[in-house]
Amino acid sequence: MTDNLVFPAKPPVSAEIAGTEQRFPVNRIFCVGRNYLAHAAEMGVAVDKSTAEPFYFIKDSSTLVPSGATVAYPPKTANYHYEMEFVVAIGKEGFEVAEENAEDLIYGYACGLDMTRRDLQLKARESGRPWDLGKDFEESAVLSPIFRKEDVGVISDGKIELKVGDDVKQSSTLSLLIWNVREIIAHLSQFYHLQPGDLIYTGTPEGVGPVVAGDVITGSIDKLGDIKLTIA
Repeated sequence: MTDNLVFPAKPPVSAEIAGTEQRFPVNRIFCVGRNYLAHAAEMGVAVDKSTAEPFYFIKDSSTLVPSGATVAYPPKTANYHYEMEFVVAIGKEGFEVAEENAEDLIYGYACGLDMTRRDLQLKARESGRPWDLGKDFEESAVLSPIFRKEDVGVISDGKIELKVGDDVKQSSTLSLLIWNVREIIAHLSQFYHLQPGDLIYTGTPEGVGPVVAGDVITGSIDKLGDIKLTIA
């Protein structure tokens, strides 16, 4: 029943799937924090995998915008950053999944941008508060078309790169993830019942930095094409 709602419900959020007219309904957006050693270091944090566990923050599905979009410079920040990310799209339910079975849950992969109000994030971090104002805001999760696993195979390595204009700002490989995709899915599924439609942004390499109005961001990951964002 929808005729008794006090105002119209928002339409469901969905993402493009490469090579088909079908679309991917988006449920939750999980983001892995500090998943490249060099990026953690540039943020002033050392990560020891032998003693640490992955950690996550969540972006609302309403923050999702497609590659090629033009977005406004967000309010209340003077330090608006890009973060290029490898995104995993979940296609099956899973809870307490073993690492050896984790890839069974994968529907496909995409390029993503985790746009960040860095000054607000760092202010929250310094005071021990949640990162929501720095991370979970309108138009902050950018996504390329999703490539189905059946079309591109299981992806565990490949070049990941981001440019602002013609200048390369981030360049690394997926093999340098501290926690790989299997480990992330297995760990995350200890805390959540993963569902079809969930997206996992797996973390960004070093080289993050600010953008200003007029900048054009482009990124790419081997086998997954490109992603583009213009700052209005």
